[in-house]
This record gives sequence, structure tokens and C-alpha cells, in this order.
Amino acid sequence: MPTFLHSLKISLNHFLVGVLAILPVYIVVQIFIWLVDFVLQTVFDIRGWVGHYWTTTAVFVAIYALLGYIGYELSKHRQSLLISLFDLLIARVPFLSGIYRVCKKVIEMFRGQGEGRAREVVYVEYPKDGVWVPAYVTNREGDRYVLYIPTSPNPTNGFTVIVHESMVVKSELDFEEVTSFMISVGSDFSKSHEVLVLPR
Repeated sequence: MPTFLHSLKISLNHFLVGVLAILPVYIVVQIFIWLVDFVLQTVFDIRGWVGHYWTTTAVFVAIYALLGYIGYELSKHRQSLLISLFDLLIARVPFLSGIYRVCKKVIEMFRGQGEGRAREVVYVEYPKDGVWVPAYVTNREGDRYVLYIPTSPNPTNGFTVIVHESMVVKSELDFEEVTSFMISVGSDFSKSHEVLVLPR
């Protein structure tokens, strides 16, 4: 039983890595599908086809297997042939390539693979002095920090700000711990002792 649970955990981990890797591809494909669907419905008035239950199940299993395989390749070799081929293909499409590049950079940052830059978390006073919130460091230039400040309970909503390094306090929290802190509205705070060193 423990072996089965361990195998299941590894499988799910590969699946999640695959999801993060495929997300920029998904966004670009959805934009492309929307454009095609818009043209077809507007010009030719062609409606989409809804598949059968078993077809939907087969597609779901195939997608799960594909994402798991991509996640496995990325976990073991740090690259995937399928993703690399898509990178080469989308690089030739002017509008979509820009969206894809930005999406991929954001995803790589959250996975800790952005150009070798370590993922960093800091505290910053926001929205006013004396109110401290954890923030993700997304970029840095000289003594200026570019921060993404997530909001609770949905950390995908937030604000991007640029501040001087003197306005931030370093934290030992990692990205996952900050995300958990935001989703749990502060009840899951693994390094709560850090609040004691924040200036008043």
C-alpha cells in the first residue's frame, strides 16, 4: 500500500509539472481556437460538435497521460521534446509568440526556473505604512525590486509594484508557503515568527 501511494504521489507530481509546462501552450491554443471559432461562426455560421460520453472520457485519459509524460520528461531531463517543438513552431507566429513568451516566463518564475534566478519572497508595506504583506520578487534591477503582491484568498489576483530595496524585509518563506498563507487567509503561516522582526 505505501508503494502504491508513493507511486501515486510521483504520478500526480509529474502531472502537475506537466500542467505548468503546458499552461502557456494552452493559453495560446485557446486564443487560436477562439479566433478560428469566431471566424467560422461569423463567416460560415458553423457550430461546434459536442462529443459522446465515452469520447470525452477517452480524451480526458489521453490528456492526463500526455501531461504526465511531459511532467516526467521535465522532472528527469528538464526539457520536453513536445514543448521544444511547440516553442520552435510558435516562435514564427508574431502575435501569439509574444503572449506565449510572457506566459512561459511567468510560469517558469513560479516553478523557480526563470533564467537561473532563485525564487525570493519578501515583506513589503502595502497598501499603507505599518501594514506588512508577503510578496513574490519577480525581477530586480540594481536597488529596485519588482514585486507581485498576491491577495487573499485568491493569490492569482494581486498587484505589481516597484520599490526600493530599503522598503523590503527578506523572508525565508518560499512561493508555496506564501500561496498557502494567502489561500488560508493567514491561518497557515509556517514561519509566523518572522512577524516579530518587522518594523513598527
